[in-house]
Amino acid sequence: MKIGVLKEITVGEARVAMTPDSALQLQKLGYDCVIETGAGLAAGFSDETYRAAGVEIAPSSDSLWASADVIAKVRPPESTETERLGPEKTLISFFYPAQNAALLEQAKATGANIVAMDMVPRISRAQKMDALSSMANIAGYRAVIEAGNNFGRFFTGQVTAAGKVPPAKVLVIGAGVAGLAAIGTATSLGAITYAFDVRPEVAEQIESMGAEFVFLDFNESQQDGAATGGYAAPSSPEFREKQLAKFRELAPQIDIVITTALIPGRDAPKLWLADMVAAMKPGSVIIDLAAERGGNCDLTVADQKIVSDNGVTVVGYTDFPSRMAAQSSTLYSTNIRHMMTDLTPAKDGKLVHNMEDDVIRGATVAFKGAITYPPPPPKIQAIAAQKRSDKPKEPTPEEKRAREAAAFKAQTKSQGFLLLIGTALLLLVGAYAPASFMNHFVVFMLACFIGFQVIWNVSHSLHTPLMAVTNAISGIVILGALLQVGSGNWLVVTLAALSVLVATINIVGGFLVTRRMLAMFQKS
Repeated sequence: MKIGVLKEITVGEARVAMTPDSALQLQKLGYDCVIETGAGLAAGFSDETYRAAGVEIAPSSDSLWASADVIAKVRPPESTETERLGPEKTLISFFYPAQNAALLEQAKATGANIVAMDMVPRISRAQKMDALSSMANIAGYRAVIEAGNNFGRFFTGQVTAAGKVPPAKVLVIGAGVAGLAAIGTATSLGAITYAFDVRPEVAEQIESMGAEFVFLDFNESQQDGAATGGYAAPSSPEFREKQLAKFRELAPQIDIVITTALIPGRDAPKLWLADMVAAMKPGSVIIDLAAERGGNCDLTVADQKIVSDNGVTVVGYTDFPSRMAAQSSTLYSTNIRHMMTDLTPAKDGKLVHNMEDDVIRGATVAFKGAITYPPPPPKIQAIAAQKRSDKPKEPTPEEKRAREAAAFKAQTKSQGFLLLIGTALLLLVGAYAPASFMNHFVVFMLACFIGFQVIWNVSHSLHTPLMAVTNAISGIVILGALLQVGSGNWLVVTLAALSVLVATINIVGGFLVTRRMLAMFQKS
């Protein structure tokens, strides 16, 4: 059988559904590969590169439609393309059946089998085929790059001879794949990053990436943010009001807002309203990754960049993955190759459309003249939809501060109690111990205190925690020994000198070892 890849006809679409590398893997499955001439040029793949990988170059789309049994695309097919399908053909592409009912009916009439890459179920086994996540990852990264292109200042804070530059403050709304990619990119660029999601279980992921999760004063039991498949679910009116109030509170201090919130089968929820835009500082930037579905921002215009009356730039591009066509094509073609691997269990170049397979069934929206969308729930629960049954509720910042204050009070009381006991013991010993013992005891106590203070207050960048402890002990020894060197007893002088020598070797050696360890992490 032949698998063919068309040149995308959507204006501005630069991605391609097959790369030379993925073609080699498809050939190992037993397929012959054919691609329309020029299909990969916009993504950086020439016809010559495909020929070198054993791919046949079709001179036109007509010849490709006539010869290929499996057609692979990126964008949903246009009606003129759908007309060319037939009962013996299989189409693999993004399709968005919930938004393209008429197109789905047209595909059903052709009798072709339609595999929608956007319908791959979010279960563990299907991650390698999850094209939505692949493209969302790229979109999240590109959103931060696009924000930087429109933002007039640094992301990271700097102290320069010309003055101090504060770091940018970035708010990411929605912590799905795109949101997490945006968080990772923004934090790596040095921005102070905040993130919000209606699913409280993602707070740990957000914080592990160096961002601060924006908590709402709202009972979690009243809001279940996770829907089937790990996507966000619609919020209750009460939760939405709390959410918008929090965003209004944050708007004046945020420099860059990246919105990624989408609900399957629905228009994008409006989360960043016009009054929030008006409250932002001039020069701020909003990147709306939900622009294709109406946008999360009131001012978003699909495929356009506008500037509000108060100087806030609102970017509503819908082609972020296409703006990184080479990377997007590589990941998308790999997703398709993995889908073809599941469709070719014998690796003999013969497609087996097994509707008992969870992944194939979930992604198939039309099969043998029948519409099979929506699919039944997968037998295996989606990873992201798992609930936290035993995990305690994440404390709010106010609760954290209250706990810290209580711990400080308890620690102060215990330290005062220990100090009182120590003073009583010292007075008791002083009343009965000989004068010579008290002299040595005072030297010992001073050495402990001064040695600890001198060594422990050295900057942590100069030694590891392990070396800090050993050096503190050596500091106590060396100071005590120095105080005893002037004693008239030859044995005491000898032991003190030996102590100074050994402790000095330990301290110097500790710093040398630490220096070697730090050198391992220095950039060349």
